[in-house]
Amino acid sequence: MPDIEYESRGVPLEEYQFTPRDHREQQQRDTMRQFVSRQVEEDVAKCQADPEMAARRRQAFENAWKLMQSFKKADHEIMRWRVRLYCGHIAETRRHYESCNPTLHGSSSMDCPECGKESSVIVAFEPIGLVGEPPAAAREELAAPPPPKRPTRAELERRIAQLEKENERLRVPGRID
Repeated sequence: MPDIEYESRGVPLEEYQFTPRDHREQQQRDTMRQFVSRQVEEDVAKCQADPEMAARRRQAFENAWKLMQSFKKADHEIMRWRVRLYCGHIAETRRHYESCNPTLHGSSSMDCPECGKESSVIVAFEPIGLVGEPPAAAREELAAPPPPKRPTRAELERRIAQLEKENERLRVPGRID
């Protein structure tokens, strides 16, 4: 498991003053959510009018769901994050441990588990820790690599001879390679 430096923004448990960026992001999220909702409503109406299309769509969703389920990660590959949402509530969320920030990759908002606000933007966050401990094999990977092997006397003498030849070549006046 690689060493990852996790980011923090603000302190979710302390009082938080919204920034213009927070307001702008939430407004953009709300606008996008309204647009997508309209698109979904139109698509649902089309599916209801065409049973074959509905069956194909249902099969596609089932295939996508099976694929998503096949990507389950082990507990030691999931980082827990404490987040403050735009609605003001504190929540916990989870992301893959390689993500140094819970707002990356299209996941900058979440539904609030306390008030139910949909797509509340994450305005502050801090890492809490991995869901589980890595197994012994993964912990060994995290251990410091062994120091590089010291060269033998013969290897050092060969390298010195190479460097002396290079040095001599460079000392020859007027020589251009």
